Amino acid sequence: MSAPDPTWLILAQGGGLSTGGLQGWIQENVVPLVLLGIAVILLWIGGRGDNAGVARRSIGLIVGLVALGIAVSGNGPEIGSFLAGLLTG
Repeated sequence: MSAPDPTWLILAQGGGLSTGGLQGWIQENVVPLVLLGIAVILLWIGGRGDNAGVARRSIGLIVGLVALGIAVSGNGPEIGSFLAGLLTG
């Protein structure tokens, strides 16, 4: 009978387990999958002849994506200054 493999003990003590792979997968794949799902739903609604509904939802989606992009990029203050400059000259 051989001695048990100590690998599980090393991993249990934090010697190699991390959530980095899962976080990377979510960042790289979940957003495109959600956008693909939204596009399919919009095409399905458009196929029923509700073009005004598709336009309303698309504008809302674009505004939401812009807000998400600003929040994720960390460039909020610079974008706010640019937009304020457009109004004040």
